Amino acid sequence: MTATSTSSPHTVPKFPWAGLIALASAVFLSVTSEMIPTGLLPDMSASLGVTEAQIGLLVTVFAFTVVVTSTPLTALTRRWPRHGMIVGILIVLGVSNLLTAIAPDYAFVVGSRVLGGVAHGMFWSIVGAYAGHLVPKEQIGRAVSITLGGGTLAFVFGVPLGTFAGHLFGWRLSFGLLAALMAVGAIVVAKLLPTVERDADARGGRRHDRAAARPRDRTIPAVVMVCLIAAVTMVGHYAFYTFVVPFLTGPMHIAAGAVGALLFVYGIAGAVGLVLAGSVLGPRPQLGLVLALLVTGAAVAALAVLAGQPIPALIAFVLWGLAFGALPPLLQTRMLHTSSAAFRDTASALYTTSFNIGIGGGALLGSLVFAAGGLMLLPWCYVALLVVSLALVVVVGRMTRDRPAASAAPAASAAPAAPGTA
Repeated sequence: MTATSTSSPHTVPKFPWAGLIALASAVFLSVTSEMIPTGLLPDMSASLGVTEAQIGLLVTVFAFTVVVTSTPLTALTRRWPRHGMIVGILIVLGVSNLLTAIAPDYAFVVGSRVLGGVAHGMFWSIVGAYAGHLVPKEQIGRAVSITLGGGTLAFVFGVPLGTFAGHLFGWRLSFGLLAALMAVGAIVVAKLLPTVERDADARGGRRHDRAAARPRDRTIPAVVMVCLIAAVTMVGHYAFYTFVVPFLTGPMHIAAGAVGALLFVYGIAGAVGLVLAGSVLGPRPQLGLVLALLVTGAAVAALAVLAGQPIPALIAFVLWGLAFGALPPLLQTRMLHTSSAAFRDTASALYTTSFNIGIGGGALLGSLVFAAGGLMLLPWCYVALLVVSLALVVVVGRMTRDRPAASAAPAASAAPAAPGTA
């Protein structure tokens, strides 16, 4: 990918901290918008007169809208200026959240989430590449890490604070505040984010498309397997996490007012896991994936067994957050290590799609299991799918064991947080 910049061509530009922080802020808002219904699930259920399972389906609607619309809309808007697109996307996300805040009924909320999903998919189709075009080639990994760090902060601060505000002042106010923050984010991006050259992007995109279309790339089967692992893992995770608030306030007997604080602790643990993935486990993503899956499964199983015992259950809950926080970056690192250079762009697109399929499929599966068998079946469903993922990781290890490591590009530095929600 050729880095371009609108700054003076005869000097090396300074590292664009302001622009990247503006992008990270946009990522923070987008991911918070995607996941905030999980924290406000009981409040929205009671207010709209529908079951908690139906509120959980809002995450499915959002994610599946991303899967269905992102690819065709990205193709249609390929030549549009990216800077204006990001500003416009934030405005559309703000409108989506405002419509949710004033929704008179559940059907209206579903429609507003579909609108948000369309914008969210467009956002994730361009944000990573935009960060790469702001810096020279050797700084792309650093730039992408900073940008996608906003997604991690959304789980650490955005969703817990939105949950806390929703419990205190009502869920509608949380969505209204998020809509206002989207407007502020659009202004920040418009002012601080430098523009990039679209002609170079289009030419480079055509070259990448031709490269990705080459047949018989030996790495494709292993890449597809890694994407399958991501999808299965995320299905299990979001089947349970979508209904984590009813689990906390039900079997774990956590007071509703303390849920936001506990989700904050969970997010902090996930951030620690993210750091461990990049600094300790990143160089050996295969081993890291095995360890993270095992610890995640053990923690979730312990949470199910010990839900009625406050201290052990809280320890298991935090351990779950720590172990799962390492999984998305390790999966992305494993995918980049597995893929050939020619297939890497397409592999990244497949990974993003599989991740969103996992989010939407998990929320759907969780809703069905919750409605049919009750809340306590969800963690065991999660554990079962983690076992499947672990078996697939072993298969991928065998598939790539005898293949030359020619494709192992500098993936560890370029694999921060998950795409979102992304």
